Amino acid sequence: MKLNRRFSGSDRMADLINRDYNIIPILSRFGIPLGFGHQTISEVCTRMEINEEVFLLVVNFLLTGKIDSATFDRVTATQVVDFLHNSHEYFLNFKFPHIRKNLLEAFDDSNPWINPAILSFFDNFIEKVKTHFANEERTVFPYVRRLDAGELDPSEDYSIDTFRRSHDDEIETSLNELKNIIMRFYVTDRPDLMYDVLVDLYNVEEDLEKHSSIENHILVPMVTAIENKKL
Repeated sequence: MKLNRRFSGSDRMADLINRDYNIIPILSRFGIPLGFGHQTISEVCTRMEINEEVFLLVVNFLLTGKIDSATFDRVTATQVVDFLHNSHEYFLNFKFPHIRKNLLEAFDDSNPWINPAILSFFDNFIEKVKTHFANEERTVFPYVRRLDAGELDPSEDYSIDTFRRSHDDEIETSLNELKNIIMRFYVTDRPDLMYDVLVDLYNVEEDLEKHSSIENHILVPMVTAIENKKL
């Protein structure tokens, strides 16, 4: 459920989390540690040398589904790209290994025929995400940084619209298939562990959707505006 209320720098960081705990992974990607006591968002961002405008732009978009376009004048596309890069690191180095570990622990020895298939399916899903992220790291993000810095080669034949059109549902489809295989066909006398894995999969699915939304609704319009100014 989307909120109507937008947070500002004067709100306490703890109140932000209490309003929607799904913001916690976002704090991790901004490199914000726990232990912020009664500090405001502004105070935490200042202490951690985080751009407050970028933080509020991302957080308020995820909470309300709305974007304050005036913020675009106070935020650079490179700052958004830096956050998206941190998100890639979070998924690849923490979230996916965490789910894989839980999946291995949830496997029941009475299912020798399906355990390898599920693991293979999960690993293939991760490879698809890695390929998607690698393209962004190799092509999209460097392009945005060069464009933002005014260092773009005039002969470069690329635009952010190419990136927008390349987004597809392949990753989401793979994750849905994996969830359905587990729900419909996995039989075990100790379901709690596998239920926990399913919760992880649903959470990461929602998290990836948010990641894609930030790209589509913040990065793409921001970069498009920069491109149009340079025409």
